[in-house]
Amino acid sequence: MVKLTDRTVLIVGGTSGIGRGLARRFVDAGSTVIVGGRSPEPQDGLETVRIDVTDPDSILRARDDVLDAHPALDVVVTMSGVMLTEDLRDPAHIAATETTIATNLLGTIRVIDAFTPHLIARGAGTILTVSSGIAFLPFPLMPAYGASKAGVHAYTESLRAQLAGTGVEVAELVPPAVATAGQEKVNPAALPLDAYLDEVMELLATEPTAHEILVQGVLMHRWAERDGTYAELLERRSQALNTLPNR
Repeated sequence: MVKLTDRTVLIVGGTSGIGRGLARRFVDAGSTVIVGGRSPEPQDGLETVRIDVTDPDSILRARDDVLDAHPALDVVVTMSGVMLTEDLRDPAHIAATETTIATNLLGTIRVIDAFTPHLIARGAGTILTVSSGIAFLPFPLMPAYGASKAGVHAYTESLRAQLAGTGVEVAELVPPAVATAGQEKVNPAALPLDAYLDEVMELLATEPTAHEILVQGVLMHRWAERDGTYAELLERRSQALNTLPNR
């Protein structure tokens, strides 16, 4: 169970979308929340810190600022991510690939590295990574996004194993499509943000803490291979490739 009250929570990538919604839920539950982003704007009830997860120096400055102001920090959430389409027939796609991997995977690892020594020294705390249903059932229009989120999942599994016995728990949030950042316009199946967060907060409060925070809407993706629906769903998702130029 992730205790939701009286925590000090840093949400990197919490200035919009799911991250900001999660920040509000932690505040409502009685926790202190700091949200990080490249250009954070003041938000009622939330503290902010400037952080660019593609810049190692920016991460270390943010770490020092946060820990100086909040030495009791005990929850770190890594939300930063980009979703970019790529045409793998065009070698120019590599720029989008590099941006995606630098932000979604290396950014996650760097943030975790920055705060893990602090949490271990406390002997208690929570690291919450964020992958995606696309980590388990690719969306071919966004190949590097799926690869980066699969990487986050694998890294989280290893992190949990390596931190066993330290008092630091590691959980992975696995969102489906959620109606933020225009998702509702391109994906009618995207879950309303509040409904998604209702499920997430309930799951976080369940004892023991699940290794993966899976709402009902993501189960078909998470378990597609086990359930024998993987090939059919992947073919369906591949239809989006028709939106690429010259297809």
